[in-house]
Amino acid sequence: MNLSYRIAYVFYRNLISYKRFVVPTFIASLVQPLFYLITFGIGMGAYVGLFGGKPYLNFLVPGVLISAVALAASYECLYGTFIKMIHEKLYDSLIATPVSAEDAVAGDIAWAVFRGMVSGTLMMIVAMFMGVFPASVPAVVLSLVLMAFVGVLFGSLAMIVTSVAPNFDFFSYYTELVLTPMLFFSGVFFPLDNFPAWMKSFSRFLPLTPAVKISRAIYSGEYSSGLVLDFVFILVVEAVAFTVGIKLMKRRLIK
Repeated sequence: MNLSYRIAYVFYRNLISYKRFVVPTFIASLVQPLFYLITFGIGMGAYVGLFGGKPYLNFLVPGVLISAVALAASYECLYGTFIKMIHEKLYDSLIATPVSAEDAVAGDIAWAVFRGMVSGTLMMIVAMFMGVFPASVPAVVLSLVLMAFVGVLFGSLAMIVTSVAPNFDFFSYYTELVLTPMLFFSGVFFPLDNFPAWMKSFSRFLPLTPAVKISRAIYSGEYSSGLVLDFVFILVVEAVAFTVGIKLMKRRLIK
């Protein structure tokens, strides 16, 4: 896998294109996570009571924030990449230049990370207006770093799906059978403590679960040694997904 500085050119091209649609994409990035915060955090939170001595909204925000990053990065590398590859033929144009197939794909993953971080940052700002803050100023920086890693992870996983997708309908299998259930089994909306043992074991292997645990620790300021293993798990899955995603996409682009 040969990557070069030309990844930045691909990212810059996406940024220029993004400027034309900045307002609609900002709104789209906010709708679903904001819906979760309002309906679950405020609506259901009024009936749930306290979680660890704090309102349910404080429990909910770290999970919704990191899931917003994961979803934004995933959708960008699913639908966005597919449109560029099949309908706009953008990849054909890129690899006809000194930009390699690996650079083009890695540049789109980098762009997905940016889109995910935009969504996550917007959610963080909204949560602040709702009275939920990270534990400290350094915790804000840690949260941004976590967003970047989560963006690479889920952007790479989505790129693997895109590399074998024959049409748009194919993405429904991934979004409905993988991403959506993952939201409910990764501790985003409720603790996993009372789950059956087999479900707890299953949830530990979901890539969103360790990210949610780390995000929640950043907001609470309560860190443990187990978070190191969670971060290592993210790094390992991310490295494998990134490598496989680029190789599969290169195989599809260059036939």
